[in-house]
Amino acid sequence: MTAASQRTLAQVIAGRSSAKTAHFMPCQRTYYPEPLTLVSGDGVYVTDDAGRRYLDFFAGIAVLIIGHGNPKVRAALHEQVDKIVHTSTLYLNEPVISLADRIAGLSPAGMDSVFFGNSGTEANELAGVLARHFTGRKDFLALAGSYHGRSVWTVGVSGLAAWRNFGAEPANIVFVPNAYCYRCPLGLTYPSCEIACARTIETAVKSQPPDSIAALYAETIQGVGGIVTPPPEYYSVVKEILDRYGILLIADEVQTAWGRLGGHLFGVNDWGVMPDIVTSAKGLAGGLPISVVITRREIADSYPGPHINTFGGNPLSARAAEATLDVIQEERLADNAKTMGDALLAELKAMMGSHPFIGEVRGRGLMIGVELVEDRVTKRPATRATEFVVNACKEGGLLVGRGGQFNNTIRIQPPLTITADHVKHACGIIGDALRQAEREFVAA
Repeated sequence: MTAASQRTLAQVIAGRSSAKTAHFMPCQRTYYPEPLTLVSGDGVYVTDDAGRRYLDFFAGIAVLIIGHGNPKVRAALHEQVDKIVHTSTLYLNEPVISLADRIAGLSPAGMDSVFFGNSGTEANELAGVLARHFTGRKDFLALAGSYHGRSVWTVGVSGLAAWRNFGAEPANIVFVPNAYCYRCPLGLTYPSCEIACARTIETAVKSQPPDSIAALYAETIQGVGGIVTPPPEYYSVVKEILDRYGILLIADEVQTAWGRLGGHLFGVNDWGVMPDIVTSAKGLAGGLPISVVITRREIADSYPGPHINTFGGNPLSARAAEATLDVIQEERLADNAKTMGDALLAELKAMMGSHPFIGEVRGRGLMIGVELVEDRVTKRPATRATEFVVNACKEGGLLVGRGGQFNNTIRIQPPLTITADHVKHACGIIGDALRQAEREFVAA
């Protein structure tokens, strides 16, 4: 164990000041007491400015879906940079035309209209605009515990309290219970609950003026909210209710798309439903900024614009996205996400027997959450211990994320290229980190 990992809790979670961040605004947060400066990446590993190597199981918040420095993406970028690197959405470029055709062909039947931007926030903004124009309604439903971005609009439709820290709601937003079975907001137990959380949507709709709700925003799996994973029946119940009231389903696939969940390219399709609008970003371009809104032609046509995005459809990002999709399909990475995800879930669940801090292990494919609690009966969140574990993992050579309503869930979202050896290595480091936390906190 290193000296850093032996520090007391007070030392670990003490001040965040650093010479490296002297000129950054205080609102820019970084992980770890001493910010980690990364200088290179190769596959599933990254290296910091001290030359130390880490197994990256967070992938830049689920972005490096095919790993760092993929040679096919690098080659595409090198080729494109000698041609043209920027046009804006006022002009077309060959890479973005090709990418639009590619995504339309990969999307569910009828979902053939796209608009490219740079971030999930931008995509979720446009999704709301489309929903309002198509339905002629102005209000929205959103899930408790959700996260949809960092603009005033997307903060307004996010239900995670920690991130509703500025701005006003952009419209009347009605929040409904999420499918958080471990901490059921209705106090019920799955499956005897008969998916009551989904059925509350109808009650919420009836409590509003008739024909006032345009759409429901829903992350397929809530990422920042703690990898909250709905049961298999959830979205079919939700969609049936929405359809009866003429309400659109906006599937926020910013984190879950492109095979991460180990099934379809779009995670929501694993639940057997067809959304009306899909938003995505993060993993699409192998690390370059890009986002996309995908919808049916009649919904797209309801908003004639004008709409513009200065950096949307950037030729470099578009080329990187096509190369990323090539790798995902050619190397069958969605299948690997299923295989490695199942193995990782099994290993982590087996650890519950020897690590009482683990309250629940949940997720699908390579989007997994480990919720830590002080007591499994009361489910009291082990928030401070979770920060300790995340830091101890870093000291052990593993990068993982953190989230959840109580910031007590370890987020594991590695590249889809990981192997069984990587799974074993990561679980060993997590086990060591948990043992350190148990010594630190149980003794306290």
